[in-house]
Amino acid sequence: MTETPDDSPAQHTTDQAETVQARADWVSRLADDVIAEAARRGTKPVAASGISPSGPVHLGNFREVMSPHLVIDEIQRRGIEAEHIFSWDDYDRFRKVPAGIEGVDASWSEHIGKPLTSVPAPPGSEHDSWAAHFRSAAEAGFAEAGVRYRGISQTEQYAAGTYTEQILHAMRHRREIDAILAQYRTLPAAKDEDEALQRALDASSGAASDDDGSGGAEYYPYKPYCTACGKDLTTIEAYDDESTEMTYSCQCGHRETVLLREFRSGKLVWKVDWPMRWAHERVVFEPSGVDHQSPGSSFQVGLQLAPVFGWERPLGPMYAFVGFGGVAKMSSSRGGAPTPSDALAVMEAPVLRWLYARRRMNQSFDVAFGSELQRTYDEWDALLRKAAAGTAGEAEIAALERATSTANGPLPETPRRVAYRTLASVVDITFGDEEQIVRILGGLDADDPITDLDALRPRLDRVEAWVATHMPAEEHTAVREQADREALDALTEAEREGIALLLDGGQGLPPIEEAWTLDGLTFQVYGVAKVQRGLEPGAMVKGDKELSAAQRAFFALLYRLLVGRETGPRIPTLLLAIGRERVRELLT
Repeated sequence: MTETPDDSPAQHTTDQAETVQARADWVSRLADDVIAEAARRGTKPVAASGISPSGPVHLGNFREVMSPHLVIDEIQRRGIEAEHIFSWDDYDRFRKVPAGIEGVDASWSEHIGKPLTSVPAPPGSEHDSWAAHFRSAAEAGFAEAGVRYRGISQTEQYAAGTYTEQILHAMRHRREIDAILAQYRTLPAAKDEDEALQRALDASSGAASDDDGSGGAEYYPYKPYCTACGKDLTTIEAYDDESTEMTYSCQCGHRETVLLREFRSGKLVWKVDWPMRWAHERVVFEPSGVDHQSPGSSFQVGLQLAPVFGWERPLGPMYAFVGFGGVAKMSSSRGGAPTPSDALAVMEAPVLRWLYARRRMNQSFDVAFGSELQRTYDEWDALLRKAAAGTAGEAEIAALERATSTANGPLPETPRRVAYRTLASVVDITFGDEEQIVRILGGLDADDPITDLDALRPRLDRVEAWVATHMPAEEHTAVREQADREALDALTEAEREGIALLLDGGQGLPPIEEAWTLDGLTFQVYGVAKVQRGLEPGAMVKGDKELSAAQRAFFALLYRLLVGRETGPRIPTLLLAIGRERVRELLT
């Protein structure tokens, strides 16, 4: 059993606690329910998550982590003792060889049937097992995202005999358990009207679809791992409740008789194991995905199995799937599904937390990695501005606070926010040259110029990673090495006039050197078409389609002359990046 750092929750004043309790967002409502349910059961609020580290723990799995984290964190903010436990189901069997794991090929099928902690780690790993390798990577991402919990290794629990009495209890009540499970074995497969969710149900290969221990001459809710080959290809042939003597055989040819009270190589089948642990840990709240909520699934069967162990099934609302790039459900047994660490490489932790906090659990959403990430950041920055201005709604403020802090304190934030898309353009054009980045960004605000890139971190670091790994190839910008003489010679009179106004000013526009800030250049480039139509450069004009068309045409002309294509970064940002002297060289 391991624990993440357990700092004391931040103390809140009575007024702050009352404000938190008055919120109407989904997290607060669930927190109210969990507090009430824990009081009814005479226990403290305990929420649980569980993941089998059979491969990379992806952003879909992360909802299994974030949902109870947000609820328990809300309860802790109120000054109430509560706990989030996290079960690493590392004693689960290795089911199949995942795709997309470097160095792992079909030969790894020899390990199918072993506990994940008995399977070697992928080649090159510093860890001693498959489970430890993927657990370590996941925990690093969880920690960076501000998620704290008490981690529990199921391998350690079973090996230590922690569940011995529960195992013997289940074996004594095996006929009762079998009768409960029999009610569900003939149910048709779950169907969902949502085609995307149905595909996810069909593809599900996690613990929700585990066998329930049936199939032998007599039902047993326990599955031994063979002490000879280490696999669970075993069958219990005989068991005596009085002595706990158990005889099992394995497909490898091994057969032995042991005392189950002393035997430590095996576990309860999943549909019995889960409700047993609810009782053992006194779990009050544990959400689960669609595949666990369908008829006959582990969570539904648990409603009747939990009382066998003296407990009730926890509150367990369903959470919807998290996708990326149009994929309805991510499966860790398929290569390529992004992990929390993948997301945190290109976005700040508060932004990732916000994506999970702002959506109700039953709402699906996508985590963007392509150009859509820039729009995500636009929304995030807009929310921060609304919050600062006092115009954000109650639920928006609640989601923002949950994103930027936990009961243990604030998460790292970027001191000085520059738009993600602006930073991406600058990093792209400068190839990440910090001296050039400072030069360009220093012109964003003449009254308070940026002189130190540390004020832009960690956002700038995330942008640099995104440009290097996720920026679409067609969006990369290459400034011309020299002026396009042929294109310049072919300019119309109106186009020549527009460029002259941009560079030298006139009719209310200053020379471009005097407009060398982001706001100044924005005024300059939008003002050219206005002046050419006889308007003041700062005139507020709405609904003039001809003016809008003229501005777009002028921008396209600048793109062609500067970068050789019709589109690119925002023109003011592009001009700042190119520099005063070179802009003149390329446009004259």
